[in-house]
This record gives sequence, C-alpha cells and structure tokens, in this order.
Amino acid sequence: MKLAIFDVDGTLVDSQAMIAASLSAAFRAEGIAVPERSRILSIVGLSLVDAMAALTPGEDHTTHERLAAAYKRAFWEHRSRGEHTETLFPGAEELLVKLRARGDVALGIATGKSRRGVAHLIEKHGWDGWFATIQTSDDHPSKPHPSMIATALSETATAATKTIMIGDTSYDIEMARAAGVRAAGVSWGNHAAAELTKAGAHTISHDFNELERHLDSLWQENAA
Repeated sequence: MKLAIFDVDGTLVDSQAMIAASLSAAFRAEGIAVPERSRILSIVGLSLVDAMAALTPGEDHTTHERLAAAYKRAFWEHRSRGEHTETLFPGAEELLVKLRARGDVALGIATGKSRRGVAHLIEKHGWDGWFATIQTSDDHPSKPHPSMIATALSETATAATKTIMIGDTSYDIEMARAAGVRAAGVSWGNHAAAELTKAGAHTISHDFNELERHLDSLWQENAA
C-alpha cells in the first residue's frame, strides 16, 4: 500500500479568514497588539502554543498558553455563529475520492488542528472512515517534528518510501524530509512556493489535478 498524508489548513481547507479573525480576537482579549496578517499566516501549521511563541517571542510561556486558549475560544465562537466559514479548496474532495477509490492507496491526515477540529471537519464533509490514520497537535510535538508521520507509518504499516506528505507550509515539507518521506508542496496555501522549494519540496502543485499527477510520479520514482 501507498500512503498519502494530507495537511488540513491551507491544503484541503481554506481557513485563512477564520484563523486570522480568531487570532486577532485572542490577542485583543489578552491586551497584546495584533500581528500583521502576513505574520499570522506565516505560523499556520504550527501547534498553537508554538505559534503564539513565534508571534510573541518576548512574552513568557504562560502568556503563550493563555493566547492559545483564547484562540480556541474565539475559533469555536466564530464557528458556532457561522462566521468565517472554512471551505474546501476546489478539487480537494474530488482528489480524495479518486485516491480512496484506488486499491493501492491509503489516506492520512497530519495537522496542527486539534482532534476536535478534525472531527468537526470529518463530520461536516461526511468523511467518516476515509482516513486510515489521523494525527493531530493534541498528541504530538509541533511540526516540523517528524512524530506525526512516524506514527502514521506505524499505524498503517507503510514504508517511508511509499509515503508522501502533502502540505502548504515549509513546516509540512521539513516534517516530511525529517521523516524520510516524499514532500509534495501546494501553492494555494499559507506559504509561498519559493518557501516550499527552499524547505525541500520534491514537487510544487498549483491545482489538485497537477497534485494527482505529481503523487503518481513520486510513487513511480520510488518504485523504480
């Protein structure tokens, strides 16, 4: 079996508006100046406390934890009110359906989201049972630590040589390289394509049709 591990925010789901609004609310609640949007988007993919530390390196760990908690509250308040709705990128579900229909590919998730956030996503889109392995920030060190991928390989009994990590940030790419799997970058998310290339992406895709071709080419390269 081959394994395709997907990041969520910025890869499958367009969540920029929700993340920016929730983080802004968290900073205002703590009386800290709200970072510029470009800085906010640069930390998407990190686990929450690590993200807050990156945005406020001069604050202490307790403040980072308070910001993370405030972000979670704001996020779920926005969601409960139907504000800043997270939508799938065009072509995302179609590719998942195609890969799921193949007999030689398993799907996985490796995300900075919480288990609750992933559960909501799966319920919303009717994806129950689609993913053979789901790794979240609740159970692992922040990306780019390779723990999520290492656990996914163990849970699915898949070789690193048959595994591809798909993501939109340099953290996804660096995690993949650290775990010894192929790294497929996508250009429609939170980090520029040049950052993904610098981090070591084996391919950069500009839409899901191109991503499908890149996945097959990467698997074929490793099979050669």
